[in-house]
This record gives sequence, structure tokens and C-alpha cells, in this order.
Amino acid sequence: MSVIDVSDATFQREVLERSKTTPVIVDLWATWCGPCKTLGPILEKVVKATNGKVVLAKVDVDRNPGIAQAFQVQSIPMVVAMKNGQPVDAFMGAQPEHAVREFVGKLVPEGEVLDVAALLARGDEASLREALKLEPQNEQVVLALAAVLLSRNDVTGALEILQRVPQSPKIAALVEKAKAMFVPDDTYATQLDALLPLVKADEEARKRFLEILETMGPGDPRTSVYRRRMTGMLYA
Repeated sequence: MSVIDVSDATFQREVLERSKTTPVIVDLWATWCGPCKTLGPILEKVVKATNGKVVLAKVDVDRNPGIAQAFQVQSIPMVVAMKNGQPVDAFMGAQPEHAVREFVGKLVPEGEVLDVAALLARGDEASLREALKLEPQNEQVVLALAAVLLSRNDVTGALEILQRVPQSPKIAALVEKAKAMFVPDDTYATQLDALLPLVKADEEARKRFLEILETMGPGDPRTSVYRRRMTGMLYA
């Protein structure tokens, strides 16, 4: 089974020992936790897609205080990746599916990534592009790749990917989201040029300037140029 419930009594066998042969992701949750209810199904879906290459161990922290204490849980959901009996990665709080796929994907051995399901589970851009080569019309792969591209503000790239498959409600929704994020390149430059003389004396102008740079992202070569210009203006 790729998804199991673990208790204080079974933790040693089901997590520590099992992780010596198969990576185990420990999902620390509670019935009263709203974000846990959002994250749990995503974790289960992504782990199941690895076809047994990764196991998800679910731990109710209220019923298993020993495990909660061992992980020094202060906030949930808390997710910990285990290999060879040791934690190797972790995150807290609900995460979008593409981020969960990337987290899980790091645990899948490179040599075992042979099919679309495993590549999809890895969740990083390179793996998703490889999956798209294998199944160009796979809607799930297209949605995952587009989401990754949008997460770093590559709107043009996301729209190009989304246009490769027939429209469905999910594809259409992501297309609308991408279009809403799209701003012509010259609009950014115009706004930045107008704000630049104000950044030293006007805190709101400086804040807006930085927001635009964040939206453009590190992939836009102009971002570093405008950051240097802002620095020069602040210390002039």
C-alpha cells in the first residue's frame, strides 16, 4: 500500500525501518485542522502516482503524541520526508499541488523514473517536459507544467503549453488565470521608469517598484538592471 496510517506503536516498523528501502513521507495532521484537509488529498494523489516508489504515512498527532513529540511538532500540517531512518526534507502548511509534486519527486530515484506517472510525481519542470514528450495530450501533465511555469510568472510559456490540448473546464480555468497575469513587457518598463525617480523619498513608490520586479521575476533580464538602478538611486 502506498498510503498507510501510522501510530506510536507502529512508527518504528512502518516509517523508520521501511524508509531504509523505500522513501516515506510522514503527514502529521489532526481532524480539526482545516489546512490538513486541503493538503491530505493532494499528498495522497501525488504519492499514489509514484506507483509504490514512495509511501505516505499519515499520523494523527492528537492520537499519537509520541510521534508528535519526536518531530517537535509546533504547527500542522507538517510533512517530513524520511530516507534511511532519517528526515531529509520537510515543509509546514498547505501547499499547491505542483509544489507537492516537486517535493515528492525529489524522493523518486532517478533510475526508476521510467513512466509518465513517475515523472508527473517528480513535479519539476524538466520531468514534466519529459512526460509531455511521452504523452503530448496528457491533460494532467499539461496542467502541472503550466502551473509550474505560472508559479515563476512565465505566462507566455504557460499559455503555449495550455494551447497544446483540447479545452476542458480545468484547462480553460488555467488559461483565464494566465491571461489575468499577463502584462505587456513595455507596461512594466513604463511603470518602472516612472517610479524610479521617486523610490528614494516615497516609500509607496519603492514598494510598488519592488512588487513589479517580483512579478517580472529573475528570468526577466531587465529585473537585475532595474534593481541596480534602484540601488543607485537610493544611495545617490
